[in-house]
Amino acid sequence: QVQLAESGGGLVQAGDSLRLSCAASGRTFSNYYMGWFRQAPGKERESVARISRAGFNTYYADSVRGRFTISRDNAKNTVYLQMNSLKPEDTAVYYCAASSDYYSDTSADARDYAYWGQGTQVTVSS
Repeated sequence: QVQLAESGGGLVQAGDSLRLSCAASGRTFSNYYMGWFRQAPGKERESVARISRAGFNTYYADSVRGRFTISRDNAKNTVYLQMNSLKPEDTAVYYCAASSDYYSDTSADARDYAYWGQGTQVTVSS
């Protein structure tokens, strides 16, 4: 089992940047592929970005591609989400998630992730 804790959210203006961090504790971090999801009020949780166990493969939602970058440091048991050129529509609670599914590289389906952090609020004002 792995425990996840996000940090780095906040209130920023459109065009600003934020870096979210997700620290993992428990089992071997490199055994998990990781994802960042977000959920805005009244909307379903959506995949933002995901990264394979060794960090070689990354994938992004169309809405954030070119603005957000996911990375991980397995030595520090941490996954990051660098968010640049933020827009008001990026406002949401951001969650990191971990999956130990050995049959997949990554997944955009929240149901494939067994472990979740508590979330961190990102608010982008116009």
